[in-house]
Amino acid sequence: MSRAIASFIRTIPDHPKPGILYRDITGLLEDARGLRMAVDLIIHRYIDRRIDVVAGIEARGFIFGTAVAYELGLGFVPIRKAGKLPGKVVGIDYELEYGSDRMEVHVDAIARGASVLLIDDLIATGGTALAAIELIRGVGGSVNDACFVVDLPSLGGADRLRAQGCSVFTLCAFEGE
Repeated sequence: MSRAIASFIRTIPDHPKPGILYRDITGLLEDARGLRMAVDLIIHRYIDRRIDVVAGIEARGFIFGTAVAYELGLGFVPIRKAGKLPGKVVGIDYELEYGSDRMEVHVDAIARGASVLLIDDLIATGGTALAAIELIRGVGGSVNDACFVVDLPSLGGADRLRAQGCSVFTLCAFEGE
């Protein structure tokens, strides 16, 4: 299946800066069959697992996360960039491949002890996902599983998550950056 999913993803050289190969999931989203295939693969992986809620990282994690939450009959928690959520939030600053950022979640979005499935479109160095896991754990949730459409294994992000006790599932992988 990974080849089928990978066939919908295009590589854009030198974006966002020279030397980077950007993996664009737009083709996967635009194709009804590809999108259904991706969501179904994730659902089949987690249908029999104990999960209380799905959390998605802004913005593309929202696309897959809400579809998966809906199909699994679960709620969805958005993990957003700073200043986007109304009400009381808790946040974390973290380093990206190209700088730093901050993400936030509502303080009461995840019940203490809840098992959370974390979803995003791509894992590279793992900095964003690790920050999201720390944020979720900080509000009392437990992240035992993280799911990504694309893995860039040479950047080591999935291994960094596994080292933190989080199982990682990806639909396809691209070697190199």
